[in-house]
Amino acid sequence: MTHHRGTSWKRSVATTTLAGLVALGLAACGSASGGDDAATGGTGEGGVEGVDDGSTLTLWTRAPLEKQAKLLVDAYNASHENEVELTIVPNDDYVAKVGAAAGSGGLPDLFAADIVYVPNWVEQGLYQDVTGRIDQLDFADEINPGHLEAGTYEDQEYILPFVLDVSVLFYNKDLYEQAGLDPEAPPTSLAEFAEQAKAVDALGGGVDGTFFGGNCGGCLVFTWFPSIWAADEDVLGDGGAESLLASDTAQDVYAVYKDLVDSDAVGAGTRDETGATWVAPFQEGKVGVMPYPATLLSTADETVDVGVAPIPGPDGGGSTFVGGDGIGISKDSEKSDQAWNFLSWMMSEDAQVQVLAKNGDVVSRADLVDNEFSSADPRVMTINEIASQGRTPVARNFQQAFNAPNSPWLTLVRNAVFGDGASIEPDNEEITAVLSQ
Repeated sequence: MTHHRGTSWKRSVATTTLAGLVALGLAACGSASGGDDAATGGTGEGGVEGVDDGSTLTLWTRAPLEKQAKLLVDAYNASHENEVELTIVPNDDYVAKVGAAAGSGGLPDLFAADIVYVPNWVEQGLYQDVTGRIDQLDFADEINPGHLEAGTYEDQEYILPFVLDVSVLFYNKDLYEQAGLDPEAPPTSLAEFAEQAKAVDALGGGVDGTFFGGNCGGCLVFTWFPSIWAADEDVLGDGGAESLLASDTAQDVYAVYKDLVDSDAVGAGTRDETGATWVAPFQEGKVGVMPYPATLLSTADETVDVGVAPIPGPDGGGSTFVGGDGIGISKDSEKSDQAWNFLSWMMSEDAQVQVLAKNGDVVSRADLVDNEFSSADPRVMTINEIASQGRTPVARNFQQAFNAPNSPWLTLVRNAVFGDGASIEPDNEEITAVLSQ
């Protein structure tokens, strides 16, 4: 069975086999359970909506999506007989926890996964086939194709979008005004980004121009790859087996950030930031402008007057990394029809608009992008528009090459931005060596 979803999304995302390194070895995890019908992607009991009979369901998600997960679970529990019990797992512990549970048959009924890990976990048999269930949905062709494709293996579908996250520029309008900048005129190129960051940095008093996760490979792909895409260039070639991160455009991106570092326009903790607290300085009102996860708009808005703009390329343009988490029914669940009830509701207009869009999040259905909440906040409309121009990189060994501690990508960036920048070519070759394994 071949699927061609999301033709109306008009998205230039190519996500098929992003893979993460699964902890503890999961090659023998077996096939999906939950009955013959579920195991073959059938429609199960209860039709398109599944079964709502008062069952208790377990759901795991990682800590960065805690706010969205709690909102969804609370809304579901308040309106259904079933009850979902939510477990929030620290981000750094999530892969190991899933790996251990998968090996012992102890996975929850439902679990979400960073889009980087989804293809590998699907291929290892950790999720049940829901192809037939998705086929029943009237809006199946409106669902975000990047997440669907990440969760497709041998033409069968296992995953739905849980929470979409895209990277955008956040800037502090109050600091812009204090620095003599127009708070309604964010940077439209990386050159302008640097100029504006330096202007804010000149305020002093504990304020910095910008900040980034200088020791966090995942933060850097999420926020720097878009500047290369904005120039209409790729970061990977040869089906994800070659790194193109020594290109002239890529080097222009590194040069901008190196100049900001050398000019002392970045926050003091930038060099050592491993990702655990990389968004905190902006939320504390101490940073002028920086690439940021769009899912944190409502959180940042509590303390900062936030402006939103696309992440620009060296000379203009704009793009984003389409990330976030997918979710599916685990191989160990014996309540697949009840679990599907949660998933089908999660994709409904009620959940997508009244829960996610209301919180300022990007919806996972193209037909719901224009809704009462997004249209009321121009920033959310900007995020939705940016999402339609985004990409997700395709690579079998993405985790090892980019996200892992001491990855060759992290080595390249640190040498280019905190060092003399002389080793970009050989460092890029090291990324290719990992990608092509």
